[in-house]
Amino acid sequence: MRIFIAFMAAIALMAVSAIPASAQLPSVQVKDLSGKTVDTATLSNDGNPYLISFFATWCKPCKRELSAIAENYEDWQDETGVKMYIVSIDEAQNSQKVKPLVDAEGWPYEVLLDPNGDFYRSLGIQSVPHMLVLDGNGKIVESHSGYTDGSEHEIIEKIRSLKAEK
Repeated sequence: MRIFIAFMAAIALMAVSAIPASAQLPSVQVKDLSGKTVDTATLSNDGNPYLISFFATWCKPCKRELSAIAENYEDWQDETGVKMYIVSIDEAQNSQKVKPLVDAEGWPYEVLLDPNGDFYRSLGIQSVPHMLVLDGNGKIVESHSGYTDGSEHEIIEKIRSLKAEK
């Protein structure tokens, strides 16, 4: 069983979308939880690496991943300066479920809403959870779909390697 779990974890981490390495974010209009329009091309982290996680309120693996990262997020920020944006792909009629979920889980991330899936589709993403790792210049350096318990350790190692390259 351990071999199977390890195999599945490896497959999940290797699942890469059609996003080319070193691609920049497209310019798509999304909203934050207060209703303010945000241009995705302007997402940044003051020269530090950042993460963008696409999720949905109905997605159990999404919730597990975001909660697992939340357990270590403050330490990650202290160590690397990383920032995380989470982007809900819930349809407009379900968007009102996002803030209560984020509040209930205590997720400390910046939350964006993509109810029409424009941002999601512009990147060629086809399933959630989907994580993008961006360097301090806003270039996508890693993209993967799915989540298995423990794969958040791979994410912080990638962030650490980006900080070391700086």
